[in-house]
Amino acid sequence: MTTDEYLATIEALAVQPFPEVTYVESSGGGGPGHHVRELQVSRDFWDDDDGQAWVEAEAELKACLDDLAARLTARWGHAFVVDLGPYLIAGCEGEPVPEPLDYLSQEVVSMQVWPLPDRGRWLALAIGQADKELPLILYAAVGRASALDVNSSGRS
Repeated sequence: MTTDEYLATIEALAVQPFPEVTYVESSGGGGPGHHVRELQVSRDFWDDDDGQAWVEAEAELKACLDDLAARLTARWGHAFVVDLGPYLIAGCEGEPVPEPLDYLSQEVVSMQVWPLPDRGRWLALAIGQADKELPLILYAAVGRASALDVNSSGRS
C-alpha cells in the first residue's frame, strides 16, 4: 500500500462507527469502542540469525510511521506518546483494561496519539511485535476518548 492508501484507511477508521460486537479479520479487528488495523506487516524472523532483516524491516516501518505521523500532525496537530507498559501490567494483574489498549499493550511499547475531540475519539499509530521471531506490524488504532485520557495534562 502507499502512504495515501494508508491515510485513506486511517481517515475511514476515524469516522467509522464502532461495532457492537468484537470481530477479527485478516487486517485487524475491532469491537465496542475501538478499531485496529494492520497497515503494514514485515516478514517473519525465524531465520534472521544475524538480526539484519529485523533491523531493515524496523527501519522501513519506522520511516512509514514517521511519514504518516507528519501528515496526521499537519491535519490534527501534534501527537503525544502513550507508554503502554502500565496497561500491560494492569492486564497481567487481572485488572480490566479497555480495548484497544489491552490488545495493543501485548505487542506495542508505546504509541503516538492524536486526540479527535470533535469525534470523542483518539487515533494512534504504533509499531509492535508479538515475539522476536514474528513479523513487525505497523498499527493504526482508534478508540473512544474515555478509554484513554486524551485531555489530561499528565499525558503518558
